[in-house]
Amino acid sequence: MARYRTIMRFVLSVGILFHGCDADVKCRNDNGDEVDWYILYKLPKVNDDGLSYAYMDDNTNGWQISIETINSTSGTLANTLKPLLDFYDRKTEGFGYMLYNDQPPNSNSVSASFGHSKGVVMLDRETGVWLSHSTPKFPTYRRKDFWPSSGNVNAQTFICVTYPYDEFKKIGLQLMYIHAYSYDSDIPTTFHNDLRCVAQRSCYPRNEPWYSVTTLTSMRRRRFSSFAKYTRFRDDLYSGLIVNYLEQNLYVKSWGKLRRPLPSNCSIPHHVYNVNEVKILRGEPFRDTVDHSKWCVTSGGDWACIADMNREESQMDRGGGAICTNDTAVGKAFSTMIATFRPCKRERPYALHREL
Repeated sequence: MARYRTIMRFVLSVGILFHGCDADVKCRNDNGDEVDWYILYKLPKVNDDGLSYAYMDDNTNGWQISIETINSTSGTLANTLKPLLDFYDRKTEGFGYMLYNDQPPNSNSVSASFGHSKGVVMLDRETGVWLSHSTPKFPTYRRKDFWPSSGNVNAQTFICVTYPYDEFKKIGLQLMYIHAYSYDSDIPTTFHNDLRCVAQRSCYPRNEPWYSVTTLTSMRRRRFSSFAKYTRFRDDLYSGLIVNYLEQNLYVKSWGKLRRPLPSNCSIPHHVYNVNEVKILRGEPFRDTVDHSKWCVTSGGDWACIADMNREESQMDRGGGAICTNDTAVGKAFSTMIATFRPCKRERPYALHREL
């Protein structure tokens, strides 16, 4: 009988172990399956309720329109956020999270000394996700209905990558340069101090250089380039940092309702152009005035970045960043979306995007 109990304890412990593995903190698709990374493009409220989204990951070879809605309890965001939503009900040991947003759900304004950035960090002692996005007031504050209705109107972008635990030391450093405004967090004391101090809003860069560029390696060994600039960098994220590393012309999509937008820039070796109209798959084109997403793609279509920032004068003095991938399928997906861009002043206005 004692031997039987020992065997049963072992069987149960193995079962619990495998159940725990299934609940690991990872990016997940509409089916709840774990994926190494994904990119979402929520469509604007033009021809529907503003809850539709396009999706891509390693297996889709470009955009697919999801049958789910962005606020669905069975969609990609809900499946990815499940460890956090479960944690609200019952705190579990060995799980940590940080939510940051320059337009948080529980505040009307944030000091401009903090970065123009939005995202979710969740991790356990094995894996974690960094979900960077462009949506104000997302996710809602400690509620199961995580999607803010204010997010319905405009298009938004999201990138989620699953990383091993040790990469979050570097992610913490990048978020320190961005000077992300954490509005909710619970990071165990045994987790990386770099992440804890960002969550507590107690650290920021003290010395030059006022930017950081690093390589992050996902669970499946895919390499992503993370660009981050602190407020004292005093330059545009795209024309002052990213384009210098990628060394190709850059096409940037940012918010179309800016007070002091930066013009397309042809005064530098590699030009930076503002995208003003986007078309996804067979959908109707939509303008940057209903598109709050932030992203860029190189002229060769081999690099694409999901970013935090707009091309605006005031944001030259704020922190922010971008996550870039050297993936031809992703680059092509973004390149083919560009309907029109704004050339430099001496070029023909509103030229169609022929170079890509």
